[in-house]
Amino acid sequence: MKPIVPGYAETLDYLYERLPMFQRIGAAAYKANLDNTLAICKVLGNPETKFRSVHIAGTNGKGSTSHMLAAILQSTGLKVGLYTSPHLQDFRERVRINGKLIPQKHIVQFVAKHKTAFEAIAPSFFEWTVGLAFDYFASKKVDIAILETGLGGRLDSTNVVTPVLSVITNISPDHMNLLGDTLEKIAREKAGIIKPHVPVVIGETQAETEAVFLSTARLNESPIIFADQHWNAEPEKENTRPGLYVSLTRNGLPSYSDLECGLKGLYQLKNIATVMEAVEQLQLMGFRITEKDIRKGIAYVSVMTGLRGRWEQLSASPLTYADTGHNEAGIREVLRQFDLIPHSQLLFVLGMVNDKDIDKMLSLLPVTAEYFFCAASVPRALHPAILQESAGKYGLKGEVYPTVKDALHAAQEKARQLDLVFVGGSTFTVADAL
Repeated sequence: MKPIVPGYAETLDYLYERLPMFQRIGAAAYKANLDNTLAICKVLGNPETKFRSVHIAGTNGKGSTSHMLAAILQSTGLKVGLYTSPHLQDFRERVRINGKLIPQKHIVQFVAKHKTAFEAIAPSFFEWTVGLAFDYFASKKVDIAILETGLGGRLDSTNVVTPVLSVITNISPDHMNLLGDTLEKIAREKAGIIKPHVPVVIGETQAETEAVFLSTARLNESPIIFADQHWNAEPEKENTRPGLYVSLTRNGLPSYSDLECGLKGLYQLKNIATVMEAVEQLQLMGFRITEKDIRKGIAYVSVMTGLRGRWEQLSASPLTYADTGHNEAGIREVLRQFDLIPHSQLLFVLGMVNDKDIDKMLSLLPVTAEYFFCAASVPRALHPAILQESAGKYGLKGEVYPTVKDALHAAQEKARQLDLVFVGGSTFTVADAL
């Protein structure tokens, strides 16, 4: 066993190398119960009971929704914890208070203090980090924490909290080897975050999943609200400014106009509607959230929380974007964005992971694009030659590159003035590009 020594780099080495980590190895790191997390919380004095929280699950959009809601609450003057995963560049992105990363020193001290007790529990990387986050938020006395589930909901390590509000953004096919092979089964796992008498906001009404949420809410006597049945978000008409400006109606009546969104992807319209309903539920609980707070939080979400990788422009010349969409629904949203940007040729830097159903995603991608197949720097990354072979079955053509950096460099070197370069296919591909 590698000994723990004072120092951040060594501490991270211990966490990464000693512990099963889904981000790196996939299903082998997934724990199908909450026993370890409950044991960790007991060791820590049950920090999950010492702060209010909003618990957010969903297949797509839960990260953007979490960050926007955190930014809005920060704008009110509250001390807001934010727990998300995975990180893109720095482990500390997972745990923030008012947008500030958890200090390196705190992580080193936490691991050193609890290493012996935790090793007796044999937790995963994710269980360790949930314990770290909950302990940090409790010790710093946050007013509220926004907690994003990692995978699923019912058995996710974050699901030991009793929040003031639960949010489920949507359900799409993803992690079907662990969560179930139908939308209904996946919805049952996500619905596991619904707690007795705690209101739950569902972002999107879907025929395959609506009954699951309604029945689970009824069993828990939890008020349930479907955001898209009340809110509608559309791009502002005749807007010539760069960026995304939104017009919102509530129950068919004008509610907000010219709402600037700091996240540029058109798919954020769904997330904004979900956020608005979550805000309304918090207001009903007594949270003082003004229109000014809402506008500031949504407009400056990236600045206030550090969120990256959501239809993010990496360069203007050549025009280069990256997006973390990594499943069928996410890819469909990315394709919609391509249609909105006038371009001559699309150069697609593509990397995927080896435990996904990649065929559905590949079948959606444009055959007219030129592909730069690559592998992100995680063990789960699909070998680019295998990806190239699979893509070829769908008429997708391009060369193989050993790293994301190599592929992106080649694409940008080849791009002409009116071409569009895009990086995606996996969160980890985007992480390497950043």
